[in-house]
Amino acid sequence: MIDSVAERIRTIGHYAPATLQSYLNLTHLTEQTLEKNDSQGFIKELLADHQSLILILRGHIKSFGDEFQDLGTADFITGLMQSHEKMAWFLRSHLKK
Repeated sequence: MIDSVAERIRTIGHYAPATLQSYLNLTHLTEQTLEKNDSQGFIKELLADHQSLILILRGHIKSFGDEFQDLGTADFITGLMQSHEKMAWFLRSHLKK
């Protein structure tokens, strides 16, 4: 997904971040562990990260289309959101076992 995002950024004429520090400055996710240090805890945290990304992407779709008149990017982040929704669904179903 990271490569796809970088390619989209380049496609619309910008430069993608290329250092770990630039990614850290741009992210809202943290590495803080809030759950139990076991497989179920890790899955819960991964699920929470996917859900957070889904909300952020969902909140930007309309602005890319309406405000920036960039329907291509709106479609692209809709696809990203759908990928995160599917991963979240897989994780939720795993936790129900």
